[in-house]
Amino acid sequence: MYRTYHPKLNKTVIILMPGEYYATANEEVISTMVGSCIATCIFDEEHKIGGMNHFMLPGVVSPQNMLLTEVGRYGMFAMELLIGELIKMGGNRKKIKAKIFGGGHVIKFRKSDGNVPQANIDFAKKFLELEGIPLLAEDVGGDNGRKIFFFTHTNKALVKRIASMEAMAPMQKAEEQYKSRVLRKRLDESGLTLFE
Repeated sequence: MYRTYHPKLNKTVIILMPGEYYATANEEVISTMVGSCIATCIFDEEHKIGGMNHFMLPGVVSPQNMLLTEVGRYGMFAMELLIGELIKMGGNRKKIKAKIFGGGHVIKFRKSDGNVPQANIDFAKKFLELEGIPLLAEDVGGDNGRKIFFFTHTNKALVKRIASMEAMAPMQKAEEQYKSRVLRKRLDESGLTLFE
């Protein structure tokens, strides 16, 4: 995560990388680029508190079994961390709402991984449904990456679809590195030793 000045918005923007989240009670703009990953914007309109996460499930999990699988805990962890931060800042869990973005088919997965982008979308929607968090907007699926700007005080989200391979290259590289870290962590936690 880092901050940068955005001249068109005339604001400082917090940029999230894969695997990160950020919540704020200040009037801030949070941005990220997603491909196969999901970015979830969660907010409490009444208290003007909002945040965003950026995550990917390391494999396929069916929405019905997401609470029972080791894979599902990565997404749940990302969601609960963000919700927990919002509550610590004075947000009311019963009043929070969400918007989701991403789940595009933009990076390659092994055939054995199944349809990871769709699993990410299904997971995010099922999590919100089970938690009783209204989903107000979504822009998911397809073959495009997305750049998102989330304005935490108004809960407005601007989404730009990214189709050009050149423009998607940095996002694809970041998501590939994130995917490798998550898969490596899963293997490490399983007690397996990898040989190269």
